[in-house]
Amino acid sequence: MILTNQRRRAEIRPAVGRAWFSSSSSVGFAAESCIPADVAAGMERIEEQFANLHIVRRSSEPEEPTYLLGIDTSKAVHAEQRSLVAVLCSSGSIRIYDKETLNVLREFSGAPGLLNGVRFGNSCDNIYSASTDGTVKCWDARLASEKPVQLFKGYPSNIFISFDVSCNDHVICAGTEKVDDDALLVFWDARTTSQDSSTRDPLGAYSETHSDDITQVRFHPSNPNMVVSGSTDGLVNVFDISIDNEEDALVATCNSTSSVSCIGWSGRDYKQIYCMTHDEGFCWWDLNHLDTDEPITCLNIQDVREITDGKEGHLDYLIGGLYHEKMDRLFVIGGTNTGRIHLMSCTASGLSRVTSLQGGHAATVRSFCWDVSKDSLLTGGEDAQLLLWKPGAMEKTFTKKDTLKIASSVQQRVRVHSSSSYKRRKQQ
Repeated sequence: MILTNQRRRAEIRPAVGRAWFSSSSSVGFAAESCIPADVAAGMERIEEQFANLHIVRRSSEPEEPTYLLGIDTSKAVHAEQRSLVAVLCSSGSIRIYDKETLNVLREFSGAPGLLNGVRFGNSCDNIYSASTDGTVKCWDARLASEKPVQLFKGYPSNIFISFDVSCNDHVICAGTEKVDDDALLVFWDARTTSQDSSTRDPLGAYSETHSDDITQVRFHPSNPNMVVSGSTDGLVNVFDISIDNEEDALVATCNSTSSVSCIGWSGRDYKQIYCMTHDEGFCWWDLNHLDTDEPITCLNIQDVREITDGKEGHLDYLIGGLYHEKMDRLFVIGGTNTGRIHLMSCTASGLSRVTSLQGGHAATVRSFCWDVSKDSLLTGGEDAQLLLWKPGAMEKTFTKKDTLKIASSVQQRVRVHSSSSYKRRKQQ
């Protein structure tokens, strides 16, 4: 049951003194005339950093057509070893690449289930993914064996479609499809010892806070006890899992009013959360205001496609978000169906286009991983290409690949960007 306690219930409402965007708004991207000089200078550096990216590596042509749905890079530092990239493919596997050469090193299959999401451990080279067979699988990315080194089993009838690993690698949380009347967040202890079995049962589950498929789970980047979940019921719930029971663990419930496709943490000390929806809506909330009279809604845009600047290229979909710690700025990444990538800055006044990348992908871009400290960007798309972008020298020879035509069985399981509601509003 969702709590109605005012401290925990965070309804969407227009923020006092801030711009409020809706589908009927005629306002486009936020104007930048009032941006302070130091912030403007920082934005110029980001624009230059992003705009100066060029393709330096392109993955080889795959043996079979596949969409690249998710990307993560190894976080553990090994002076003598190469950095790795893990890519979730619509074919039902995870490919491991060498980050510098983009050569495929090995591939892990999720059979008999379909995999959802891909994550490296924060202190090791373990790869995690949730499966529709009711497990979360863990492989050692540096071993050639396809057999998972750890299997986290769910409850009977669980179908996992989202998951994440806490920042200290101690806890795994996975979200399920709704089965009968149940949509669960299931938890496991992910710590291992030499005496541990390779199969692990759940610690427990939350069952009362979502009423439909749980599409997103994200742990806090630095606090292992905080986790946020998003669902097709439109709710974005924030939990403190150090508290014993589900009702008391629920810190806040934010209502996006639409099916949630992406969530993340932002702001100083990561006390803000943002959300994107399957019909290209965007919401942004500030949890610092939970115990105050200030509204927690920083920004709510019903359909980002309706406020894009036609002079600089339209926007067809949102891909994800990135919080830049040094600048204390949230950036939103979107794109076009022809492969163009847009970087937008997010403030309480709206979204401002920073710059765009083009000439890499020939179709919808599904995933990205931007390493700000190393000035590198990885992108994956429906053209089956994994691209590495860096400042400076461009790849000597490359050609844009055509859009892949993939069987309907694959199309059914990859994200479909909704355009029907958008088209209806444009006709009104």
